[in-house]
Amino acid sequence: MPTKKKPQVTATEPPAAAARDRRRELLDTAAEVFAEQGYNATTVRKIADHAGMLAGSLYYHFDSKESMLEEILRTFLDELWEGYDTVLGGELGPRETLEALVTESFREIDRHRAAVAIYQKESRQLVTHDRFAFLAESQRRFEKAWLSTLERGVAAEVFRADLDVRLTYRFVRDTVWVAASWYRPGGQHSPEEIARQYLSMVLDGIAVRT
Repeated sequence: MPTKKKPQVTATEPPAAAARDRRRELLDTAAEVFAEQGYNATTVRKIADHAGMLAGSLYYHFDSKESMLEEILRTFLDELWEGYDTVLGGELGPRETLEALVTESFREIDRHRAAVAIYQKESRQLVTHDRFAFLAESQRRFEKAWLSTLERGVAAEVFRADLDVRLTYRFVRDTVWVAASWYRPGGQHSPEEIARQYLSMVLDGIAVRT
């Protein structure tokens, strides 16, 4: 009687894991195309071309470019708020909280540079659509977190009493997040080093003290 052959065990990645990895790769590709060409100018075919596949094959993973964009932005914001909530719940002083928020912001730019660029360029238009209403809620939370930190610092006399907290918030916000336009992961400086340099300029200025 012939002996049954045992099925060979291979080291190949399980199908579900491989599918997740491929989905992540496609989202990364889509994020780069959205960031470079703009959401309206980007078609499913363009994303597929950059991914080296047929447009029809892309629909196996996503039903539309809107679905891709939503997942890109939600993933970025979910990670951002995971980091921010840890900082805000850490019972740090106002200066330490500001420093930690800036550092966490640069870490997110490092992880999701293209998503940050999309958020900056497209969010004003996207929030008018119900599907992307979560962007407006995130913006409100973001503003509240930064303003409350600055107000707490003024009250504790850690920051100047004459500080216009709303103007300062806008300055710090724009100074930090515009870095997504030039930052490239794996460059000369780590996100933490860039944050340290930015904080030095924001908190201590650039003029030599006498």
